[in-house]
Amino acid sequence: MRTTWTAEEVRALGVQTDVETAGSIFGLSRTQAYAAVKKGVFPVGVIRIGRRYLVPTAPILRLLGLEPDRPTADRPLERSDAVGTS
Repeated sequence: MRTTWTAEEVRALGVQTDVETAGSIFGLSRTQAYAAVKKGVFPVGVIRIGRRYLVPTAPILRLLGLEPDRPTADRPLERSDAVGTS
């Protein structure tokens, strides 16, 4: 199990990760992470799809006091990123 995660490493996970990885970010073992999900006390919301669990990374970043990625000069705002567009 990892002991520390950097902000860049968490952001590099993309938009979602698995319960084990998300738990590791919060200092939980695999067993502790799944137990927290079952009890409904995992630090962020978890999405269940069939038998699989997905954890969005944006809430993890916010809980850690970090902003999720924002458009930059290297990655300009795309139409799908804009609020209120379909």
